[in-house]
Amino acid sequence: MYDQATIGARLRMLRKWRKLSLVELADLAGMSKSYLSMAERGERALDRRSYIAALADALQVSETELVGGPHLTKDPVQAAPHATIPQIRTALIANTLTAPLADQARPLPELLADMDRLDHSKYKFREAGRLLPAIIDELHVHAADPADEAEHRLALECLIEAFQMATFTTKDLGYGDLAHIAAMRAGEAAAILGDPINRGKADSLRIHTMPATTWRVRLTAAEQAVERLQPHVKDDTGVHVLGMLTLAASMAATVAADASRARHWLDHAAELAGRTADAPGDNWGAFSTTNVNVWRISLAVEQGEGGGVLELARNVEERRLAERRGRHTAFLTDVGRGLARDPRARERAVEWLHRAENVAPHKFRNDAKARETVGVLLQQVRSTTAGRVLRGMAARMGLPH
Repeated sequence: MYDQATIGARLRMLRKWRKLSLVELADLAGMSKSYLSMAERGERALDRRSYIAALADALQVSETELVGGPHLTKDPVQAAPHATIPQIRTALIANTLTAPLADQARPLPELLADMDRLDHSKYKFREAGRLLPAIIDELHVHAADPADEAEHRLALECLIEAFQMATFTTKDLGYGDLAHIAAMRAGEAAAILGDPINRGKADSLRIHTMPATTWRVRLTAAEQAVERLQPHVKDDTGVHVLGMLTLAASMAATVAADASRARHWLDHAAELAGRTADAPGDNWGAFSTTNVNVWRISLAVEQGEGGGVLELARNVEERRLAERRGRHTAFLTDVGRGLARDPRARERAVEWLHRAENVAPHKFRNDAKARETVGVLLQQVRSTTAGRVLRGMAARMGLPH
């Protein structure tokens, strides 16, 4: 069960467990004592990746111990996706590429059609948990006993896509270890296929699931993956995969406080996006000009941006995100998180966060960063309308309100 408190309250508990004073922890993490004091009291949000990584490293705990693990509330929309995790876990762990869990499988074209429907589902997050375990099981049957080489390659390629869905489904629900297992399974399939594009896909998943305390390692891994893939990009899919790796490099550089490298990789991503259609719903990883603009906001919020995110938000054509509800919600949430840092814009922040919840409530209510922002805003917003909306969100997220 998730602790019903802000990350700051968990920080205080872990700090005292480690017998550290605020000054000692501030020195170890390279942060100010006043900021940590406000965070512990719930007056400042601890939602930046760099801060979480630094504090987890200083306290010698995992990110999950600091941020909080998967949690259940009385809200069925928030809690229901967690019920699918045992089946996803079994599919990821019990299958191997030579010994599938299932005895038989539907024809491969039928599984491909299911994968395509799932990828374009309005309720992808919810449907993935329900349908994905069986798809993974059956794809392993085809991979272990293919009719020919072409079917073997196709089954492995589809497994990589299925593992991608499993990676982000489990990651978004707070099961980081399962997400990393899914990414590593994608790497196994890519190693057999032996082509650069599929290896790039697997690299992207692995980089996204590395522990929070390894951002410089992530940056190196992302830059190496870009270098490996770059000479082999010859079509749109290659551009999409390379683009997602450059965005991963930009985020890693941002968290590692390397501003020049972050700008370099973000500029490279924008150049690549200009070479492909601006179609997040169709492109691998949603890579597109729209998605690069969404990432600009994520990076700005990670750097501590406040009310200025509204200017960046004007560059995002929200209609293009309609088929990527999770991405759309992440965009709205990041704008809300940024606005929440500006005392003059907190009521606007509540509006954006409420919009994020309405687009994809299952994702929003399971987002640790959104939860942290809502928890801190509860201490700050006093007006009747915004306060009522905020308390409603808090109740659905299982926060004291």
